[in-house]
Formats: sequence, C-alpha cells, structure tokens
Amino acid sequence: MTDAQRLARYIEVWWQAIDDFTALLEELADPDWTKPTDLPGWKVQDVAAHTAHLEAILAGAPEESIDIGKPDHVTGLLGHYTEQGVAARRDRTPDELINEIRQSTTKRRTELLDDPPTDGKGMPALVFGGLPWDWNTLLRNRPLDVWMHEQDIRRATDRPGNLDSAAARHTSDYMLDALPVIVGKRVAPAKGTTVVLAVAGNEERAVVIGDDGRAAPVEVPWNPTVRISLGREAFIVMAGGRRTPLGVEFQGDATLGQAVVDAFRTTP
Repeated sequence: MTDAQRLARYIEVWWQAIDDFTALLEELADPDWTKPTDLPGWKVQDVAAHTAHLEAILAGAPEESIDIGKPDHVTGLLGHYTEQGVAARRDRTPDELINEIRQSTTKRRTELLDDPPTDGKGMPALVFGGLPWDWNTLLRNRPLDVWMHEQDIRRATDRPGNLDSAAARHTSDYMLDALPVIVGKRVAPAKGTTVVLAVAGNEERAVVIGDDGRAAPVEVPWNPTVRISLGREAFIVMAGGRRTPLGVEFQGDATLGQAVVDAFRTTP
C-alpha cells in the first residue's frame, strides 16, 4: 500500500467515525449531556466540546487561550491545552456543538479530498497544540480519538454499541501495536517469555522477550507463557486507561498476565 492509499484510508475511517459520533450526539436527551464520563472532570458535553475544539483547529479556527483556573483533573501541558477548548465551549448548546463539529469536519474533509496528502512523513500545515506530528501520525490518530470519545459517551449514557465499525477495528489494531512496549519496557519479564494478546475481532498478537531484554513481535506460539483473552470493549477501556476491564481470561502465568493488563495504557 502506498502512502497516498494509506492516508486516504485514514481519512475515510475518520469521516465515518465523525458521522457515527454526531449521529450519537443527536440521539441524546437533555439529561444525557450532563452525565459524567470515565474521563476525570468531564461530562458528556465536555467530551463533545473537546472533539469540537480539536476539529475546529484542524479546520483553521484560531487557537483559544482562556483562564481555566486550576481544576484537579488537569495535569500537564496537553491537559491544560485541551481544557481550554472545553472551557471555551461550556456555554454552548448541544446543537451548537454538533453544528460546529459538522461544519469543521466538512470543511476539512473537502480540503483533504481536493488536495490529498501523499507523503506520510510530510508535515501538515495545521496540528492542534503545535504537536510535531506528520501526516501519518495525525490522520491515524483522528479516527482513534473520535471513536474512543464516542465510546466514552456510550458508556456514560448506557448506549453500548458500534464496536465493530471501521473506526473500532482501526482503533483496536492501533492500540495493539503497543504490545511490545507494554511487555518489554513496562512489565520487563525474563528473556524467553512469550505473551499472546487475543482481542475478540482482531488478529491475535504475540511477543517474545529476546536476549537483549526487548520484546519483539512473533508468530503466535502454541504454548505461550501467558495468553490473555478479552473482548474489544474490555480492551479499549483498558488500553485507553478508562476503567478496569471485565471478562479478562488468562491461560498460563496469570500473574504475568495481570501485570500486562495493569500496565496496558496507550493514551493520556
């Protein structure tokens, strides 16, 4: 697959994720917008405002800089940046947030289709917060971010679903790529250790610890040190740092398996 084809695919998956996200927002009743999510300090409306903020910046809107005070849930520069976009939209109605997301993303999609990126290592003219992301990183990240926040809202409002969409598969595959880092650097078991992670709906992933202490991907062994099995929703709440996953099963060294689960977080 060429860079141009891969980037075009990311754009397509992002657009589908945006469509699903806004359709979900339209379903919500007024009380749903004030329900707390798994993200500390953020209600459903704040999650929608965050998405509106990032998509507006990517579409060319000016950066916002306002005083957010010192909320307990804000840590680090990235947290401070994203909180500014949420705080700036706190007085907006649900309809205004939905419309902002639609207008920003429609503008950006039109621009991307009219002048599609072809070099994954090229640098976009606009990236929120001044992050030094190339086209590959930016366009791969957007479907993940949008779909994860759709799932945040679904859990908060008791509307489970959309776990097998293109964005769901994209996100879980993306997060599974972190397995070597999680096992090799965060857990750091003995050399020769093999770990298999089986997420429902995704191909199983396996790593082995080499003589250098690093974890490298390998074909799935028939008798790994531990095999960790869980559903896609359990995996994304685990990998997204949202909550303790349910329904995790271990075959083999359960202590090692639990250590991998406890260490598996791929998003801020």
